[in-house]
Amino acid sequence: MPLLEADVKKELSKEKIREIIAKRAAKEFKKGDVVTLGIGLPTEVANYVDDETRVIFQSENGLLGAGRLHQGNKPDKRIINAGGAYVELTPGCCFYDTQMAFTIMRGGHIDATVLGALQVDKEGNLASWMIPNKLVPGMGGSMDLVVGSKKVIVAMEHMSKNQMKIVDKCDLPLTASGEVDLIITERCVFEVDKDGLLLVEINPDFTVEDIKNSVATTFRVSENLKFMEN
Repeated sequence: MPLLEADVKKELSKEKIREIIAKRAAKEFKKGDVVTLGIGLPTEVANYVDDETRVIFQSENGLLGAGRLHQGNKPDKRIINAGGAYVELTPGCCFYDTQMAFTIMRGGHIDATVLGALQVDKEGNLASWMIPNKLVPGMGGSMDLVVGSKKVIVAMEHMSKNQMKIVDKCDLPLTASGEVDLIITERCVFEVDKDGLLLVEINPDFTVEDIKNSVATTFRVSENLKFMEN
């Protein structure tokens, strides 16, 4: 694969960026997984999971069996995810109170969680809830999800206002330390292991050099580097 050739990237729309990330994250689940999706971009992952996979989505506001985002013009306004978006229900779904929701999250019953981030570093540290001197919405359930889930997937835009989000060491307040397993952006996919970051997939519109120039840390390149679907 000619991954080190001259820069051939193209401008991606906001919608296309979100689609690429959500589609790729949806491939990480297996049949029967219980998955929690964070607020924002991660909620769109549910729209790309194959029906045959039968993932069970858990929402921290008390719903097990949340479906895709509601597409019609007459949603049931009582049925929302943790971000307040209207969602569909799947057969066999159930509702419960906040205490049970956090018992599920903290008790190791979540197979995977997908959430966004302000920063992620090579040690798998995650900063996702506060920028100093900015309005703070609160940590919410992210700390519980990241620590309690068996697999933690960060799904985020590669950069924010020309600021690098994949860094050597987070300098924003941490949500959790050493818990991130996978980082998915519109440009690439990194696995996080004891040796740091391993580049395993790359968007064909970008090169390895592009990735090196858009992260503030070092990484290894997999011998089996693959192209992402875009």
